[in-house]
Amino acid sequence: MIANLKIITMRDVMPEPVEWLWEPYIALGKITVIQGDGGEGKTTLATAIAAAVSRGDALPGGYSPISGDVIFQNAEDGIADTIVPRLEKFGADVDRVHFIDEANMELSLADERIEQTIVEKSARLCVLDPIQAYLGGANMNSAGGVRPLMKRLGAVAARTGCAMLLIGHMNKNGNGRSQYRGLGSVDINAAARSVLTVGRINAEENMRAIVQNKNSLGPKGTSLAFSLDPIHGFTWQGKCDVTIDELLGNKKKPESQFAKARRLIETALARGPVSAADMFQMAEEEGISPKTLNRAKDALGGHSFKRGCQWYWDLPIVVEYADVSQDGHHGQEGQPADYRDGHENNMTTMTALTILPRGEVV
Repeated sequence: MIANLKIITMRDVMPEPVEWLWEPYIALGKITVIQGDGGEGKTTLATAIAAAVSRGDALPGGYSPISGDVIFQNAEDGIADTIVPRLEKFGADVDRVHFIDEANMELSLADERIEQTIVEKSARLCVLDPIQAYLGGANMNSAGGVRPLMKRLGAVAARTGCAMLLIGHMNKNGNGRSQYRGLGSVDINAAARSVLTVGRINAEENMRAIVQNKNSLGPKGTSLAFSLDPIHGFTWQGKCDVTIDELLGNKKKPESQFAKARRLIETALARGPVSAADMFQMAEEEGISPKTLNRAKDALGGHSFKRGCQWYWDLPIVVEYADVSQDGHHGQEGQPADYRDGHENNMTTMTALTILPRGEVV
């Protein structure tokens, strides 16, 4: 019989509520991963979160703010010339932000100094950026190498009540599911109770989305947006409807009704005027409302004209007049067919660019 065998009955365990640093995105006493491609704002986001905690400011969502000291380890940027200026730019209380000196000995997830520093400073948040730099030589693609480290770090988080925030790069497999996009073993994301993915919104240069693609502690949080403006810097932009598939490029965002209406008008009127009645009928079949159809028509510069008893829609055409002599011979480029149809070639020489409504008599 094993002498140190210890069995605990579930009835003897008192249930405890989850405590949050930022509900429902980052829990206290748990591991959270922020992942994304390079240059998408992962470290900037982590800095914004660290600054808010150091000041005791609320993060987006309106939940009660958590105030506390922060451990901020970054293996890719200089402390003096990059990390401290960033923190100051975010208005962090730098007296409450600390880092473990790695000059003589590099830090790893198994290093006792992490727990010692958290306890000494009563830290509420510990940032390790990037996680791949703190594996202590373990093969990051091997479950056998990563799993013990993550288990140990999870135990430190549980004992201290500190939120562990790991920043991770993503691999180049653009078609993979989100849990397999993290660089390294899937055991990194498996050990995390929350995984947040950061990426560009619709390829816009300055807009980013945060999508929670894993939450083992409750319902997933709403996607959030922030901007990285060259002038105004980091700014929270509130909630957004971006999904993880859209963020990773696995699924295109559904076409909006307005975009569908524009496409319908451009296609239907490509060869000339179409009756307004037919346009509204086609729109109804596509599930497009008359109001949206009219908005799209106005956006495209479309116009209406009456022929007999019926109204028609048409799009303007661009007519470029080339050099034309009085006998109708063209210059170097000649007139386009859309202009020549129905017009006599008796123009004097001119060069101009204009827009004509195709359905009216000119």
